[in-house]
Parts: sequence; structure tokens; C-alpha cells
Amino acid sequence: MLSQQVDNQKGFSLTELMIVVAIIGILATIAIPNFLRYQAKAKQTEAKSNLVAIHTAQIAYFAENNGYVDDFNAIGFAMSGSSQRYFYKLGNANLGTLPAGCTDPNLDAVSALGFTAVAIGNIDGDATCDVWTINEQKVLTNVTNDVSA
Repeated sequence: MLSQQVDNQKGFSLTELMIVVAIIGILATIAIPNFLRYQAKAKQTEAKSNLVAIHTAQIAYFAENNGYVDDFNAIGFAMSGSSQRYFYKLGNANLGTLPAGCTDPNLDAVSALGFTAVAIGNIDGDATCDVWTINEQKVLTNVTNDVSA
């Protein structure tokens, strides 16, 4: 009786298991780079949303004071959260820490009639730094893209 039960049991052969593992490996090889690129693009959202917040704060300051200012405290802007990936510049005002390997492109400017705020970050650890700008017209520009296409 016991020998009859063993003969009727079925399972997978080693070859079948190896084919399944190979297919999973191929799928992972295709999926992981795409996942990392989409993850990096999601991290860029931090810079874009903070620059839009800086723009909104500057517009509100302009409405009350008839001019723009290069002071994050004066416009009421502060970063929240514990994982800031970007360094922000607005004229003489700096917020955050410039990431290692990144340099300041000096694209920021503030005058009574206009401003350009800059966000600089290195979101994937390579030699390229991500640089975003926004101006008083709310034109958001990716000057240097740290996310490969």
C-alpha cells in the first residue's frame, strides 16, 4: 500500500524548476531598471512641489509688499520631513545641504520684479546632479536631468 502511494505522487522535475527560475530571472532583468527609473522620477516630485510652494509663497509676498524677496523665512517657506534630497537657493537664501558632487549653477536671482528659485539634488548617486528652476511666471524647468531616459 505504501509503495503504491509513492508511485502515484507527482511533482516537478529539476529541469522544469530550472526553466521557471530562468524565466523569473529574465523578467527581473527587464523590470528592475524600469522600476529604478520610475522611483527616481518620483523622487523628482520633491523638487517640483517645493519649487511650486516657493513660487506660491513669493506671489503672496509680492501681493502684500509689491516686490519679491530672497528670504525663505520672510515668505514663510520651510521644508518638512526628514529626507530632503534637494538643496534650494533663492538669491542669497539657502535651504538644505548641497549634495556631494553637485555644484551651484548660479541660476537663481531675485529682484523687485522677478525671481528664479533653484533646486539641486543627486537622486541616484551618479556624477550627474538634478537641477530644477522656477520663476515668477511659474515656468518650471529641468535644467539638468539626473534621471536617464
